[in-house]
Amino acid sequence: MIKFLKFIPAQLTIFLIVGIIIGNHFSISPNQLVPVFGGLILIFTAVYFYSNNQFQTPFLFTVLVFFLSFFIGLGIITFKNQLNNKKHYSKELQFSTNTPVLALISIERLLKSTTYYNKYEAEVYAFNGKKSIGEILVNIEKDSTKSQFRVDDNLAVKIVFNSIAEPLNPYGFNYKKYLQQQQIHHQIYGNNSQFLLLPKTNQTLKGIAAIIRDKITKALIWYGFKNDELAVVNALLLGQRQYITSELQQSYAGAGAIHILAVSGLHIGIILMILTAVFKPLHYFKHGKLTTTLAIIIILWMYAILAGLSASVVRAVAMFTAIAIAMFVNRPSSVYKTLVISMFFLLLFNPYYLFEVGFQLSYMAVFSIVWIQPKLYHLWKPKFWFLDKTWQLLTVSMAAQIGVLPLSLYYFHQFPGLFFVSNLVIIPFLGVVLTLGIVIMVLSVLQIMPQFLAGGYIFVIQQMNKFVGWIAHQEFFIIQQISMSFLLMVALYAFLFFGLKWIEKKVFYRFVLVLISIILIQTVFVFEKYMAQSMNEFIVFNESKASTVGKRTGDKIIFHVSADSLKAISNFKIAYLVGSGLNEILPSEKIKNLYAFKNETILMVDSLGIYSFNSVNPTIVVLQQSPKINLERLLKNLHPKIIIADGSNYKSYLEDWEQTCLKNKTPFHNTLKKGAFVLNK
Repeated sequence: MIKFLKFIPAQLTIFLIVGIIIGNHFSISPNQLVPVFGGLILIFTAVYFYSNNQFQTPFLFTVLVFFLSFFIGLGIITFKNQLNNKKHYSKELQFSTNTPVLALISIERLLKSTTYYNKYEAEVYAFNGKKSIGEILVNIEKDSTKSQFRVDDNLAVKIVFNSIAEPLNPYGFNYKKYLQQQQIHHQIYGNNSQFLLLPKTNQTLKGIAAIIRDKITKALIWYGFKNDELAVVNALLLGQRQYITSELQQSYAGAGAIHILAVSGLHIGIILMILTAVFKPLHYFKHGKLTTTLAIIIILWMYAILAGLSASVVRAVAMFTAIAIAMFVNRPSSVYKTLVISMFFLLLFNPYYLFEVGFQLSYMAVFSIVWIQPKLYHLWKPKFWFLDKTWQLLTVSMAAQIGVLPLSLYYFHQFPGLFFVSNLVIIPFLGVVLTLGIVIMVLSVLQIMPQFLAGGYIFVIQQMNKFVGWIAHQEFFIIQQISMSFLLMVALYAFLFFGLKWIEKKVFYRFVLVLISIILIQTVFVFEKYMAQSMNEFIVFNESKASTVGKRTGDKIIFHVSADSLKAISNFKIAYLVGSGLNEILPSEKIKNLYAFKNETILMVDSLGIYSFNSVNPTIVVLQQSPKINLERLLKNLHPKIIIADGSNYKSYLEDWEQTCLKNKTPFHNTLKKGAFVLNK
């Protein structure tokens, strides 16, 4: 590992990543970078000529190269950010999130539909008659009489561009941030009648791939594939996960086998092995090895295009392209080097990959397998071939899980305890499943597939789904609602790294580093415990058609809820408990009329509309359950600092109350727009 860190591309990649992170966080404009790059070039030139046309100071040269890598990272994230481009639709003077605008859009990707909407990712290529760029999210009401739009369809629409909302409750999933990392900053809602389909002007590779996928899907349906079996085949072989139901996806996640449904390094690695075996006879001819390598690389990238060029597919194919080239030049160089080189060029191509969870998990898993698996494998040397192969697969799965565990807990807050069982059963047969699946796709499109072969493959997929479902239903082994902060994740990775280094070579200074990492973990625990115990909050949550307020004292919280949700454990409550790291929740109670929090008196006005109390002078008023009151009279009688209205109120009431508060110059907080109201002063 230390030798790997001395590898120059690894060092350059580290500085590139630091530059990307800083550039993304501070949102630097291109104009600010130009003088920086100019200054860096001048320094390089001055040092070069000062050293008599050669770099005689290796240290200075190294520092300058690292600075260059850092600023390249800073530059690519800056110039890749579409908001910095003058042609972005949001830069137009006519752009507004309140009034309809005329836009021409092109469908780029079909997303998973919701209950009421078909969802697409699209590019805005014209805005109010001017050429533009920019990605948006398109939501079109479902209509059984209309078919879905396809990739490369050009549409004209006059519609309002909506901003993407922040999470409405503390620690909720930040969908806005997630879309921003994909360069999507707005979304539109409409029905089919608002979208005019235009003649196609050109066809992209993605569009051609989508047509081929549609033909394959129709052929599979004709041979009897349907529902979950068809969805799994689409995900497993074509990289299209939008057809997977939420229940099936949850089953694979609970079984620790969700990676099987995403075309990634595992799938591409198996395909590379298959192609290598198929083309092996060509090695006996002149230039056969070169021909084989070129053919494998071309087929891999054709498959990547067919699978929709998703981030997971692109990084996997890029990684195994590097491995294929290394195999051609007879240099079985370190896998570490191959990985880091593929990472470097992938980030140069698209720096936003760095912020994708899949990218982080993928590289961490592969690094862990290469580094940790041999150590686990050598703990036991089975004498029998079957036991040896089983132990090998088990150690691969364990190594990957150990490597991604802190990252998985940080993002997903759960751990599938039976992951090794599902992987041990499925992965050995995955090569056969993939190979047979590719054959079946080809035969089905050619309409020459025997029905018994289709039936047999459907049966295999059904049994795989049933097995995964059975594993996922062993809820005792699925540890959920695990709180993991960023600091704790970093501390755990430090302990994992130094611990493994000490196991490699038991020297004193490595043992000291292990102890320091343990102290670091304890320090983070103590610090977070102290912060939790010193935190007091009063929260008016946003909940549709119901009311919930939370009163937190240190590491304990009690939820006060409306009668109809007294026993319900809503997702936003779980998200708050996990995100805040609370370890104790008191039994829920009904909402009271009055609350005292520090120097504030909080009055809850429900559907009864009672707010007159002789001995009470509330400073905050919370409106819930659509009370029929004269708000202007309430403001004159009580003179509150702020009016809060939660999600249980009628929208028409909210609009009237907002105008009344604006007229009387009283702050108004609508949780449906602004999210939960948090009082923690």
